[in-house]
Amino acid sequence: MDVVTAEQMRALDRDTIERLGIPAIALMENAGRAIAEEVIAFCKRRGAGGVDGGAGSGLAGEGGSGGAQRHGAGGWLAGEGSGGGARGFSVSADAALTLPGAGGEHWLVLAGKGNNGGDGLAAARHLREAGIAVTLVYAAAPESLAGEAALQRDAAAALGVPAAVWGRDAVDLTACSGIVDALLGTGSAGAPRGAYAELIAAANASGRPIVSADIPSGLDADTGQTHEPCIHAAVTVCLAFLKRGLVQYPGAGAAGQVVVRSIGIPAALARESGVQASLLTPETLRTQLQVDVSRRRSPEGHKGTYGHVLLAAGSLRMSGAGLLSARAALRAGCGLVTWALPEGLLPHIIGAAPELMLAPVSGGSGEWINGTDAEVLRLSASRDCLALGPGLGRFKGDTEWLRRLWEGTGVPLIVDADALNILADADYGAWSRRHPVILTPHPGEMARLAGTSAAEVQRDRIGLALSFARQHRVILVLKGAHTVIATPEGRAYINITGHPGMGTGGAGDVLTGMIAGLLAQGLDAAQAAAFGVYLHGLAGERAARKREHPAALIAGDIIEAL
Repeated sequence: MDVVTAEQMRALDRDTIERLGIPAIALMENAGRAIAEEVIAFCKRRGAGGVDGGAGSGLAGEGGSGGAQRHGAGGWLAGEGSGGGARGFSVSADAALTLPGAGGEHWLVLAGKGNNGGDGLAAARHLREAGIAVTLVYAAAPESLAGEAALQRDAAAALGVPAAVWGRDAVDLTACSGIVDALLGTGSAGAPRGAYAELIAAANASGRPIVSADIPSGLDADTGQTHEPCIHAAVTVCLAFLKRGLVQYPGAGAAGQVVVRSIGIPAALARESGVQASLLTPETLRTQLQVDVSRRRSPEGHKGTYGHVLLAAGSLRMSGAGLLSARAALRAGCGLVTWALPEGLLPHIIGAAPELMLAPVSGGSGEWINGTDAEVLRLSASRDCLALGPGLGRFKGDTEWLRRLWEGTGVPLIVDADALNILADADYGAWSRRHPVILTPHPGEMARLAGTSAAEVQRDRIGLALSFARQHRVILVLKGAHTVIATPEGRAYINITGHPGMGTGGAGDVLTGMIAGLLAQGLDAAQAAAFGVYLHGLAGERAARKREHPAALIAGDIIEAL
């Protein structure tokens, strides 16, 4: 699924209207219908004891019908309807726009004066047709609406849909069963002001469930930053294409359950127009990255078939990091793992994982020292990839040590943890490199690499990852909630597998081992990084389900859930 910026969405709208000749009012009508259908689906789930307001479960998979893709709790409603056969005619009820017992529902539609407001006005008509009582609440005088939004205003008025203007008429946002937020869309910038800010604050304070049209009002559609105030939705009906701000926190939290609905803009236009970001799903892995997600094994396969990882990691104080990475590489399916470690650490590790091959290098104190790079390079000559960093520590001459490995090894390189901190202190832009490099920083490490703060990294994770990967010609895995994988060619993949319980020491070391294990099996750097992140999150979800409380999850559980 493609993930777009606000500017890309505007360009896709223009292309559809001007080049394809699909009228803007048709797109708005489709948008309104999609919003209404999702409000009705919400009411049905609530009536069945399901979702009843508040934040949803966020992005969590693909599925759907009728050109829609749902992410989060709940599946698509099966078609309902009945036919009658009087005089040879049959009448079929429109399942999506039918709500039995709708008499108890009264929804307020908060409408801004732009196209987002027009989408909400169209939704109001469809909701009314389904038997739901609707009241329009305009943020600005209705006569200020223009273009297609004005046409929707006139249609609603002609049908007698009740309307009020905020600040002029008495409006009680608590006297309803739900609210449609159609105030501000992707065209807005900065913090909401005036009546818009007042309506957003009142809607949040009402305690009523909110369904947002396209994005929650007050959310930055590109970065996911939330202005003050910002709508906190139970459901966001994202129109046409997923917006970047809905897959980055805190925006992902404000959006609740996200449902992506087609409104008539062909999906192929996104790729034709150069959209760079995609949601990382099994379909994306199969079609865009050509990954065999089944991880099939050949009946003739043997340990040599599935590659050999070399891991340079661990120290006396942090031996567990190296052990976790090495075990994760094996669980990811590679045939062999050699762990290069300081010789002083060897007696403490023997037998900890009998499946591993151990290769002691100089370092009688159990710490890495300068000069061991030559030993690691000799080992790497007969391996399929080299992973550096987990539990490595810092030592005198480590910058030169890392440069010699960076430039000297003839296999793909994964750089993590302390190796990233070494890299951040180096002028690595001048280093030469013949083979792919994968960097796997968490936000703090990314801040050091980029010369900024962790807060700035989190302000626009997708944008930063894309620019850094292009500039430094690396595969970047920016870890965190909804990990971003960016390539030198300008592609980004946003992962949605994972679990809050994975916020535990060693989880990143496990990911490094998994990526290395996949690289050794013949996947290219982008494939291994993306598939490794996806599987890592999936294993975290499985591991959390086995625990009575997700806080009990530890990194080793992730390995065992692979």
